[in-house]
Amino acid sequence: MSPESSLAAGAAPRHAEVTRNTAETRITVRIDLDGSGKSKLHTGIGFFDHMLDQIARHGLIDLDIHADGDLHIDGHHTVEDVGITLGQAVHKALGDRKGIRRFGHAYVPLDEALSRVVIDFSGRPGLVMQVPFKSGMIGSFDSQLAHEFFQGFVNHALVTLHIDNLRGENAHHQAETVFKAFARALRAAVEVDPRAAGTIASTKGSL
Repeated sequence: MSPESSLAAGAAPRHAEVTRNTAETRITVRIDLDGSGKSKLHTGIGFFDHMLDQIARHGLIDLDIHADGDLHIDGHHTVEDVGITLGQAVHKALGDRKGIRRFGHAYVPLDEALSRVVIDFSGRPGLVMQVPFKSGMIGSFDSQLAHEFFQGFVNHALVTLHIDNLRGENAHHQAETVFKAFARALRAAVEVDPRAAGTIASTKGSL
């Protein structure tokens, strides 16, 4: 077990594999929530792969994503469906969510840009995203698709997610701070709290 792992000795491994095949995309996601930040990524969209690598590296999540999508149309279906499949994989890997901290937040700067992400593994999907991108395209990545990715993730990971870009003039920097802050918030929220072993972080008794 890696020194970075948040698993207690003898705890079940928190990994999952999910495949999603539609007429528009064919996607496989493998995830280990207690990894070391390794990634193997192939979506056909270079900047999107770069952002997914931020999730793995800064979330200390081992992430293997292979996507074949209808990029001859545009990147919409591929990006959205990766978000959906990643959300399903995280949900599956967490199981009953016993012992996790549940909440996470992070602020991340990059030069002039600063973003804040707050996440709650509440069992209730909800997204509030305020990111005024300064450019419509970042390489071959349509900046509007960042919202579609996070909406897909939220709906299937069953989380509440607030994303705010507080300042920024460069769209690449804006996006990178958002994805890095998401990774850090995710890492904090899924971390196992040794003081809460075997319990659910809710007065309802379930998430």
